[in-house]
Order: sequence, then structure tokens, then C-alpha cells
Amino acid sequence: MIKVFNPADGTCVGEAPEMNAAEVKAAIDRTCNAFPAWSRKLAKERGDILRRWFELVRDDRHVFAEIMVRENGKCLAEALGEIDYGLGFIEWYAEEARRVYGDTIPSHAPNAAVMVMKEPAGPTAAITPWNFPFMMITRKVATALAAGCTMIIKPSEETPLTAYKLLDYARKAGIPEGVFEMVTGNPQEIGALFTGDDRIRKISFTGSTAVGKLLAAASGRALKKMTLELGGNAPFIVFDDADFDEAVAGLVAAKLRNSGQVCISPNRIYVQDGIYDRFVAAVVERASQLRVDQGLQQEFVVGPLINQSGFDKVVQLVDDAKRRGAAVLLGGKPHAKGGLFYQPTVLADLNDDMQIAHTEIFGPVFPFYRFSSEDEVVNRSNNTEYGLVAYAYTRDVGRAFRLSRNIEAGMVILNSGSVGTASVPFGGVKHSGYGREGSHYGIDEYIEVKYVLMDGLGR
Repeated sequence: MIKVFNPADGTCVGEAPEMNAAEVKAAIDRTCNAFPAWSRKLAKERGDILRRWFELVRDDRHVFAEIMVRENGKCLAEALGEIDYGLGFIEWYAEEARRVYGDTIPSHAPNAAVMVMKEPAGPTAAITPWNFPFMMITRKVATALAAGCTMIIKPSEETPLTAYKLLDYARKAGIPEGVFEMVTGNPQEIGALFTGDDRIRKISFTGSTAVGKLLAAASGRALKKMTLELGGNAPFIVFDDADFDEAVAGLVAAKLRNSGQVCISPNRIYVQDGIYDRFVAAVVERASQLRVDQGLQQEFVVGPLINQSGFDKVVQLVDDAKRRGAAVLLGGKPHAKGGLFYQPTVLADLNDDMQIAHTEIFGPVFPFYRFSSEDEVVNRSNNTEYGLVAYAYTRDVGRAFRLSRNIEAGMVILNSGSVGTASVPFGGVKHSGYGREGSHYGIDEYIEVKYVLMDGLGR
């Protein structure tokens, strides 16, 4: 069995099965065998079943939130927010199932009709991370099932309890065995079984760029469809003309979500010269007021990091920046609580040559960089292999449009620190991956387009 530990205090909070290769293969067989019947269901039937899943989970959202806090470490307020976010995907795709429309095309032949049909891609697999153990499951599973695909999921070994609870409620809602399967065990072995089975026609992965590249290479041998949502190095740009208070609030909320352990977390904070000192001081004041604690309480707190390797990475990046001349204005070291808690940290006057400028931090660290001009900050923002999301605050409408065109990212968020909802396409460019999740674009990732020519119709 896989033991699951609470990152706040190290206590064991549950267990998940450690499946061997034969058990994983059997689950893949069930996923593939269930596809023909599920794909032939009416779109309304699939949508109705998803709707029942949505309603059952919504009624017990506090049960899910407590499980998530204990295995993930995020605070209760954030856990409930994630559940509402994740429920939005089940609700959205329950409705979107009936909107996978084909086309007719004017015929190129006198006695023929041309049709374009959309069909489910086939049995699919997904691998999800620990930082959003609820939403990552619902976003992938609801989309696949709405499209008529079946799906087998491997959740993170750090946070499998939320995932298995979702599977339990899916069964109660009428999602049959095989249509939605779940496996836990050795990640490398399971990944190889997913990529090596030609019957699995699509894989969706959220995680590191390094692992995403390995999966893409292995999947390429069978030309599987893929959706990859990988690492990020998000710039957060604040111009002199920004709404000052909104920019401070948006930054702090975005940075400290899940203690900074989010792929869309601001990673490089660029502030224009004219307001730099005042802005950094305001962030220090705001961040210093936040409490660091375990998550089972109603108010927002900054929780622990997920594991020792994640904690050590943050320590190493901050220590390296300090050695290279960064000014520590807040925090800068492990919290007095010990364990996996790290102080909210503000580092000022960084430069682009530091390691922290090129590495996804995944911790409660605010790294500040000065800039002078729009062209300068756009060039510096784009000077990364990643391109998931970028944030910018400005009241200049012309500049806002230029930024939306010139910044190399799959998502450009202007005058807000909030990114996601079920109705928008989420995904990146460059080494942040490809494909989109959410919105009607997301369901297209699970669809094959079929052209049909019907000739010999006569007059």
C-alpha cells in the first residue's frame, strides 16, 4: 500500500493501493473494453450522468475539502475554492456533451454531399499532479467522458485520497467500471504501460516539462494525441500607471495560492522604476500579515510545502539568490514551526542571471526585478523556454493590447491575478506544453474529425 502523509505534521492520513503491472493492465483492458458502449451513448445520456456526479459531489464538498487539506496541506478556504472550480468542469462538460457539432460543406461534386463528423478519439489516459488533486481529475475526466471517450487516471502518489473519493462518487452517479478507471503505483511503470498500449489513443498530462517530454517521446511511437500542461515561469508585470492597490492584492493572492505551489504562480515580478520601492514595500506589509499554519481552519493561511524535495528546492533557490546579492526584505528562511513550513519571503533587486529567474520556484517567494520600458520588460518576459501564463497591470489600453500580442504565453492576464474557469482555454506554448483544457476548445482535444463524401445522390 501507498501511505499518504499530511505535510503539515507528517502524520499518516490514509493509504492507496500500490498496483502491480498486471493490475494496471487489467484496468487498461476495462477502459478499452468499455469504450464502444460508452461512445454510442446519446450525448444527453452522458451529460445526465455527469450532472448526477456534479450534484453528489457538490452536496458533500466539505467532506472532499477536509480530505484535501489533510493530504495536500492547503488551507480549508483554498480547498473549498478548488472544489468549486473543479465542479465547474463537470457542470460545464455535462452541458457541452450535446454541443459537439459537425458541419456540412458545399460539395465539390454535382451529385454528392460533404459532411464533417466529430467522433470520440477512443480510450484515453491521464496523469495528474498533487497540487490540485480535485480539479485536475474533474477537468480531465469530465471532458473525456463528455466527448464519448473512456479514461484511466493515475493521480499523484502524494494525494490519491481525494482522487479515489471522486471515483467512489462517480460510481454512485452511474459512471460504470471501465468508463472511469483509476490506478496508483510505480509512476514510471504506469506511464510506460499507458504510452506502450496502442489502444490508448490519447494521453493528457499535467506536470513537469522533463516528464512531459519523456511521455511525448514514448507516445510518439504510436502517434497518440496528447495534451501537455507543463512547467511555467510566469512574469507578473506592474507598470507605473497600474491601479496600485489592485496590483498588490492580485499579486499576493496569485503568489500565495497553495503556498506558491502552482504552475501559474507569478515567478518573476517586474515592477517599473517609478513605483518599484513603494510597491515592494506594500507587498512586504501585506505578506507579513498572513499567518503560516496547518490548513484545517476557516481563514486563509499559508500552508506547508508538499514534501522535503520541494522544500529543499525553495531553500536552495533563496540561498543562491542571497549569495548573489538579493536583498531579503521579508522571510528568507524556513519557518520557526519547522517541518515543511517556509516563511513568506520577499526578495528585492534581483537580476536575470540568478538561478531563481530561470527556475519554477513552487514556494511562497516573491522575487522582484526592476524595469524601465515596455520593450525591455517584454523582451525579458519572453527570455525563457516557458510560455504558460503572463500577468500585467496597466491602465493604458493600447499597451494592454500590445502586451497581449507580444508576450509569448498561452494565456495573458491583464489587470487580474485570477486565471481559470471552466469556460476558458487553459494551456501554454513553448516548453509549457500544447493543447488546451477547458471551454469548447478542451473537448476538441478528445475528438477526431471525419470527412464523409456521399456521392451518387442524383438530382
